[in-house]
Amino acid sequence: MPFIHIRTNQKIASEAELRLKTQLGQAISLIPGKSEHYLMLQFSDGCRMHFQGDSDRPIAFVEVMLYGKASPEACGELTAAVSKALKETLGIDAGNVYTAYFQTPDWGWNGSNF
Repeated sequence: MPFIHIRTNQKIASEAELRLKTQLGQAISLIPGKSEHYLMLQFSDGCRMHFQGDSDRPIAFVEVMLYGKASPEACGELTAAVSKALKETLGIDAGNVYTAYFQTPDWGWNGSNF
């Protein structure tokens, strides 16, 4: 049950959001045991953000929340895939993207039998 939240200072048009949704849906499978079937996404665009004292260039902060654990290698692969999607879709260079991972053994969902 992964959740990905992307915050960016860029505007995300509907078409770009659909492309990102598709790309992230495919990329989440880089984490063993994860798939688009349970993936939840949130896009926050037009955020007031600064990086290295600058707010004029395209930047993004990505949060990836996971039920369970993922290896550092799998997280690295997902980071690369997310950065590539942001570059292709919104023109955000990988060097202007931070990605944070939050992994937990506890996750509630009303559609489950936990």
